[in-house]
Amino acid sequence: MRRDRSTSNTIMVKLSSAAMTLLFAAPLSITAFVFSPKHHTPSTSLASSTGNALDSILSVFDNKKSNNSNYQLAQSIMLSLINDEKCFSTTAGAQKFAESCAVDVVYEDCYEPQPIVGRSAVLDYLRAKILTRVGGSESNDKDAGFRVDKISDGSKACGFAWTWTSNDLEGLRGTTFVELNDSNQIQYVREIPEPLYKPGDLILDVLKTVTADATPKPPPEYTPRTPTKANEIAKYLFNDVQGSSPDEAMRFFSPDIIYRDFNYEEVLRGKAEVRKFIEDFSFPGITFATQRFDDGEKSTCFTWEVVLEGAPEGSAIKGISFYEVDESGLVTYVRDVPESGLKPPPLGKLARQFRPAVGVFQPVSIGSRDAL
Repeated sequence: MRRDRSTSNTIMVKLSSAAMTLLFAAPLSITAFVFSPKHHTPSTSLASSTGNALDSILSVFDNKKSNNSNYQLAQSIMLSLINDEKCFSTTAGAQKFAESCAVDVVYEDCYEPQPIVGRSAVLDYLRAKILTRVGGSESNDKDAGFRVDKISDGSKACGFAWTWTSNDLEGLRGTTFVELNDSNQIQYVREIPEPLYKPGDLILDVLKTVTADATPKPPPEYTPRTPTKANEIAKYLFNDVQGSSPDEAMRFFSPDIIYRDFNYEEVLRGKAEVRKFIEDFSFPGITFATQRFDDGEKSTCFTWEVVLEGAPEGSAIKGISFYEVDESGLVTYVRDVPESGLKPPPLGKLARQFRPAVGVFQPVSIGSRDAL
């Protein structure tokens, strides 16, 4: 398999500033850095309370585990922080999230120009983001909800698909990957919101132009296997089969597969559409590299980057994928999301200023989308 649908996430690859400006009005770039807000006031109350939230969550998890409940640690921590503590929709919840982080946590919000590094910086970042969504003060009673649509069942790491909501409307969607350290603290986060401009197949011409001089390579050899756990299926498809056999890749997709790639407005449905997509993006010059996987069994989330041969150095683009499998080990749902090039992306920034609670220009009624 040249790559499954995640290769299309090269849509947002920083090919060149000129080409991307014309196509997306948002050329892509990626740098490595440390977050340093212009008006940053260090939090003073965090250090003394650190660990309280995590200890409480772990205590609940231990009780559920002793009762033979089907809970995985990373999944349980994130569901508690999001649904119970409301970590992404209230400043009190943001405090609980920060208390659950390692001192040297790295939070890669790929909307921002820099990752946020350190527990106090993460708290300040989350507070600022929440206050922006609610209009500057939580006393405004402005609803700015955060809905988990799907979450993988990982223990050491997990990922979740999400949507911003406000009253009876829903708007911005995205995916977040979270990894724990050996002390069960959050040590790494990557979050990517959907790009508001979705170029669809227009990107094919751009990608083929950039990789026109790429040298074709023989398909890599692989040993056929039939993994059944979600994270093992994803690793097999991307680390073993990629670039070799579309037939072998398609063996793992359900006939009823729903494939959401945020480079496109519409989802792909069924194996025929997914296969065509894979074949469309099967040309020399695309290198897809996975980075971090969770350990989910029924669903899995993983991070990746794509490099185009012939593109400027340092132009690799980051992304996240979420896979869900059925009891027979067939992939039934996929969500791919690439980072944007300019950070923050111009359209995304404007939408958050225009409709801060939902993050898009035209929100829709809750539950009205035909696919997540």
